[in-house]
Amino acid sequence: MSGFRSLSSGLRALRPEAFGADPSGERLARIRRSPHFKDGVFQNPGGTARTRPSGSTVDFAKVFFDKDERPRRSPEGTIPVHPTTLADIAKPPATGLRLTWMGHSSVLAEIDGQRVLFDPVWGERCSPFSFVGPKRLHPVPVPLAALGPVDVVVISHDHYDHLDLPTIKALAGTDTLFAVPLGVGAHLERWGVSADRVRELDWHEDTKVGGLTLTATPARHFCGRGLRNTQHTLWASWSVAGPEHRIFHSGDTGYFDGFQEIGAAHGPFDATMIQIGAYSDFWPDIHMTPEEGMRAHLDLQGGTPHGVMMPIHWATFNLATHAWAEPGEGTVAAARATGSRIAVPRPGEPFEPTAETVPTEPWWRAVALAPAGGWPEAAIRTAADAGAEAQADADGAEGTGEPETVPAS
Repeated sequence: MSGFRSLSSGLRALRPEAFGADPSGERLARIRRSPHFKDGVFQNPGGTARTRPSGSTVDFAKVFFDKDERPRRSPEGTIPVHPTTLADIAKPPATGLRLTWMGHSSVLAEIDGQRVLFDPVWGERCSPFSFVGPKRLHPVPVPLAALGPVDVVVISHDHYDHLDLPTIKALAGTDTLFAVPLGVGAHLERWGVSADRVRELDWHEDTKVGGLTLTATPARHFCGRGLRNTQHTLWASWSVAGPEHRIFHSGDTGYFDGFQEIGAAHGPFDATMIQIGAYSDFWPDIHMTPEEGMRAHLDLQGGTPHGVMMPIHWATFNLATHAWAEPGEGTVAAARATGSRIAVPRPGEPFEPTAETVPTEPWWRAVALAPAGGWPEAAIRTAADAGAEAQADADGAEGTGEPETVPAS
C-alpha cells in the first residue's frame, strides 16, 4: 500500500500548477449537498448538454482544415486596441456606470462606486502551457498593475480562457475579494489566494461587496482544467446590482429558458455582457450564436429592448471554426432585427452604457477579410434611428413595420 501512496504522491507532484486543485474536505461536501449536483456531477439546466464536439472526427477535420475558410478565422491586419490610460479609468464615470472590455470575456465594470473585474485573462495563451495553445490576437489593452485597486474579481468558470493562472497569481498579492462558483475556490487557494478572500457560491446564492449584491445565476456549460473532466466545479453567469445600476455577465453558456427567470428575478439590466463567440454546430449546447445571444439579452430584459448589450467572448482568441469577424457582424444584424441597443467597443475602450452615445463603429471590418459579397452597407441601429423610424411610421411613411434583417456575412 505504501508503494501505491508513493506513486500517487509522485503523480500529483507532476501535475502542472495550471491544472489547479480538486475540491476536497468541506468544500467537496458542500458540492455534494448542492441541489444542482447529482450522480457525481453538476447538472445543466434544460437537461444534458453535449460538452464535446458532436459528429465524426472526419466531419470536424473537413471544416477545420478547409483551405478557403481558414484564412478568415484570424484578422488580416492589426486589431485596433484603444490606448486606455490610467487617467481614463481613474476618473469616476459621470453616470455611475462604466464598462471597459479588455478582450474576450474580461471586463472591468465600474458600478456605483465599486470596481468589478470579470474573468480577467492577461496571459499570452489560454492554455496550461506557455508554449502551446490558443494565443492572443491582440495585446492586453492595459497592464494589470495599471488597473488600480479592484474591489472584487468575478469568475464564471474554470476554463483556461476565463480563469488564468498568471493573472490570478498577480491578483493574489492584492486585497481584492474573489466571487466564484462552487469548487473554483480550490484552484485559487492553490495559487496563493487566502481562503478568507474567497466567496464561493452555488446558483441563486449571493454575496455583498460594498454596496453591491453579486448573485451567481445559472448557465448551460461545463467545467474542467485537467486531463479528466470531473464536473466537480460549477459554472455560472452573474448578476451584479448596486443602489443605482444593474449589470449581467453571461460567462459561457448555451441558450436556455432560464434567462427569462434570471431577468424576472434580477433585471432589467442597464447593460448585459453576452457570450456570442466560439460557437459551432459541433457544440451547439454550450455556446451561443449572436442571434441566440440577442435572444438571451431580450429575455433578461423582460422581452423588450432595454439597456445595452455588449458582445463578449470573441476577437481575442481563435477558439472555433467560424470567421473571426462573424460574431461582430452577427451581433449587428441581431441588434437591427430586434431594435436593440448594442455597444461594440474596441478592446480597452471605456464607455458608459447609460450615456447618450456608446461605441457603435464596426471596427473589425478594417482588419478582417471581407466576405465574398462585401460588408453590408447598413450601420448599427441607434436610438436616433429608432426615433426617426417611429416618426416616419406616425407620418404615414410606407413600410411593413417589420424589423430589417442584415446578413452577418
